[in-house]
Amino acid sequence: MQLDNYEFSVGKHRNKDIIWIKFAYSAALKNALRKRFPSAKYSASNKSWYLPDLPAIRLNLNIKKKKVGLKLFAKIHPINRNAFVAYRNQLQLKAYSENTQRMYLAEFADLLVLLRHYHVDDLNPKRLKDYFLYCVKTLHLKERKLNGKINAIKFYFEQVLHRPKMFFDIPRPKTPSTLPKLLSKKEIKAIIECTSNFKHKIAIKLCYGMGLRVSEVVNIKLSHIDSSRMLVHIVGAKGKKDRYVPLPESLLDDLRAYFKAYKPKDYLLEGRYGGIYSKSSLQAVFKSAMRKAGISKNIGIHGLRHSYATHLLESGADLRFIQELLGHNSVKTTQIYTKVSRQSITKIKSPLDTL
Repeated sequence: MQLDNYEFSVGKHRNKDIIWIKFAYSAALKNALRKRFPSAKYSASNKSWYLPDLPAIRLNLNIKKKKVGLKLFAKIHPINRNAFVAYRNQLQLKAYSENTQRMYLAEFADLLVLLRHYHVDDLNPKRLKDYFLYCVKTLHLKERKLNGKINAIKFYFEQVLHRPKMFFDIPRPKTPSTLPKLLSKKEIKAIIECTSNFKHKIAIKLCYGMGLRVSEVVNIKLSHIDSSRMLVHIVGAKGKKDRYVPLPESLLDDLRAYFKAYKPKDYLLEGRYGGIYSKSSLQAVFKSAMRKAGISKNIGIHGLRHSYATHLLESGADLRFIQELLGHNSVKTTQIYTKVSRQSITKIKSPLDTL
C-alpha cells in the first residue's frame, strides 16, 4: 500500500476519534487499503473510508502523535488553560514518561476544573491543604491516590512556577499491608496450556519466565534479545533504569518459531497495525486464560512477576540476586517475598509439635 495514493485527516465520526481516508476511487486502492487495515470502514453519510484513531495507526500513516491531555484541556476554564499548557510543556522538558505525564496532567486538571474561573496561581498553601483535606474527607481517597495528587500539584508550584518546596501535613488513611498475590507452578502451567494463541502464550511465558512488568514485556524490541549470551536487555524500565535478565532456555525455540510465524519488525510483540502491543490487551489475555484454566483467584497478570520472585526464592536463589533481576531499588522491596515463600514458612516448627 503506497501512502502517497491516499490523503489522511483526523476527525470524529459518531462521537469517536477517527482518521478519514480520501483517495481517487479504484478497486485496487480500496483492496490495498482493506488488506493493510482490515478494520477500515466506509461511512455512507460522509462518502469516505475511515480508521480508528490509534497510536499504532498514526505511526503507520506518519501522522503526529496526539498531544497528551488534549481532552482535559477543553474542560478547563480559559483563565487556567495557559497554566495547563505550561505544566504539560515542563513535564515534556523533564522527559517524564508518557504514562506519568498522563497521570500528572489528570490530577492537575481535576484541580483546575474544580477552580473554574479562579486562577490557580493565586492558591496559597492553606487553600491547597484545604483541597487535599477535601480529597480525604469527601472523596475518601486512599493514601496512594492522595500521594499521587499531592505530587502532581506540587510539581506545578515547584517545577513550573519555581516556588519553594511545599510540605503538606495531611492526615492520611492507613493503607492495609497486603502480601503479593501468587500462583502455583501448577496453575501457571495450566494457564499457559489453556492459551491457544501463540503470541499470547509467548507473552505469558515472558512475564513469568523473566519476572517482567507488563510495560517491560510490551517494550521488548528484537534488538534487545541477545540469544548468543541468553540475555534480554530491559530498556527504560520503572525509574528509567536498564537491566539485563536471563532468557529462559525453554523459551528460545518458541521465540524462533514465533519470529518465523509473525515476522515482527521492531517490537517483539506488535499490535495489529505494528508498533507497541497494548498492555490492557495482555491483561485481558491473562484474565481469559485464567477463566479457561478454571482458576478463580482475584489476581492480575502482575501476579506472574510475584510468582517468579517467590518461586526463585523457594528454589534457593539469593535475595540480592532476585532484587537485581526484578530491578528493585532497595532489597527491602524484595524482602516481602520472604513472607509468602512456602519454603520459609514450612521450615518453622510450631511449639505444639514439641510438647
